Amino acid sequence: MALQQLLFSFLATASVYGLYKLVRFFYEQWTSPLHALSGPPNPSYIFGNMKLIWEAENSVLQEKWVEQYGPTITYNVFFGMKRLFTLDPKAVNHVLMNNYIYQKPTAARYHLSQILGNGVLVVEEDKHKQQRKIMNPAFGAAQIRELTEIFVEKSIQLRDAWAAECNKEGSEGRIEVLSWLSKMTLDVIGLAGFNYNFNTLSGGTSELNEAFSTVFRSGMKMSMIPIIRGAIPALRFLPAERDIQTKRARESMKRVGDQLLTDSKSAVNDHKSSWTRRDLLSLLLRANMSTELPPSQRMSDEDVLAQVPTFLVAGHETTSTATTWALFALTQNVSAQAKLRDELLAVGTDNPTMDELNALPYLDAVVRETLRIHAPVPATTRVAVQDDILPLSSPVQDKSGKMLDSIRIVKGQTLLIPILAMNRSKAIWGEDSHEFRPERWEKTPEAAAALPGVWGNMMTFLGGPRSCIGYRFSLVEMKALLFTLVRAFEFELAVPAQDIIKKSFIVQRPLLRSNPKAGNQMPLRVKPVIRA
Repeated sequence: MALQQLLFSFLATASVYGLYKLVRFFYEQWTSPLHALSGPPNPSYIFGNMKLIWEAENSVLQEKWVEQYGPTITYNVFFGMKRLFTLDPKAVNHVLMNNYIYQKPTAARYHLSQILGNGVLVVEEDKHKQQRKIMNPAFGAAQIRELTEIFVEKSIQLRDAWAAECNKEGSEGRIEVLSWLSKMTLDVIGLAGFNYNFNTLSGGTSELNEAFSTVFRSGMKMSMIPIIRGAIPALRFLPAERDIQTKRARESMKRVGDQLLTDSKSAVNDHKSSWTRRDLLSLLLRANMSTELPPSQRMSDEDVLAQVPTFLVAGHETTSTATTWALFALTQNVSAQAKLRDELLAVGTDNPTMDELNALPYLDAVVRETLRIHAPVPATTRVAVQDDILPLSSPVQDKSGKMLDSIRIVKGQTLLIPILAMNRSKAIWGEDSHEFRPERWEKTPEAAAALPGVWGNMMTFLGGPRSCIGYRFSLVEMKALLFTLVRAFEFELAVPAQDIIKKSFIVQRPLLRSNPKAGNQMPLRVKPVIRA
């Protein structure tokens, strides 16, 4: 009886404490200063505006709200809670630079950790600073210059595979380019990241490629279970639709990661090969084992292993998706495609160096314009872990008519960093900001200089201490792909343009409006270029 009473007392205390925390959380949300800001009406107490956002294309709905209510607004998430949405560059810069105050929400970290483990994209504060410091040398310009040969080699292999597909169908072929580009970038990160050849372009089957397709598959349906599990740790036992596939994908990545780490450690410990292997993981291991690094600052084997899926995902999925959108954009601007091809064909080699790729101005403009309006990751969220004051470069008027040059942020408040919406802001880029027009980069608007992105007067790679560590890798790989493919082929969209829609799960991938159940795809008509 005493044990039962003790157990009952414990459960009662835990329940009361849990209820107190829940009531306090909602009280703080419902009394948030953000309620004074303008924004769209709340169509649902349970879902807020989230179902409308999910059903719309990425960022399109928020961009309409900005036109109606101004550049700094709030919208409704679940159960009457508010989320801040701002295009104000000063405010966004403040959030990105103060990464100890504004961190990834617990739910977002949970979902990412299910795929990536506790790698550099997931951890926060000193742990992130430690991992980033050790990893930085592996992603410097000198290292990417050495890896360019791999990018070009695999691009040529993809080119030859597409040429063979065209020969099967006669003069041209219908090719689903997203899946092919995914194979190519997986082969690249295998070699460049781990000195390992997955051989997916050669017809080899890769459990990793299947794992990525499962994890990043985006669809039309909004599911509440993942949202609930992310928000309430005690309910993470609830089953979700893709749990079995995600678990298998995670197991595949861990199994392959364990083997890659073992092989890399063995090679680094071999003094003969340690000076010749230049893959990212070997460089990371050498930096981590350096005698100049105090033992207290070194990463554990577990932390190093957590970077393997991070390398695989960040160096694979984002680049294949971005290049897919680049080819789509070129089908919608035929003159840009022809102009790019003329520039590329004037180069006297099929095997350009990084410096030769970077010296091509129109190729650079095409890449910039693609990443501006087709950013692979359209937005990210942050939560304030302490009270703060958010400065504004442009004052906003609250519902009472008062002009605000700053916004009071309370602990627990979430904010959306609108990557795509800031990239496509009409205030910066003009009324044609949603159009793919590479020529706009001949003269970058002065207002774009205020954007706090780490690269290219845009937000695609974020900014501040948590900016994308591998952006140089992605840019040069994307240039190598476009250089090789646009020299070799003419591209047309194989379906009506209005049939292509964007849906995202971490990255935004294409779907066919007419057949979303077929999965993510981008079907193009590919015709070999006949050189004079």
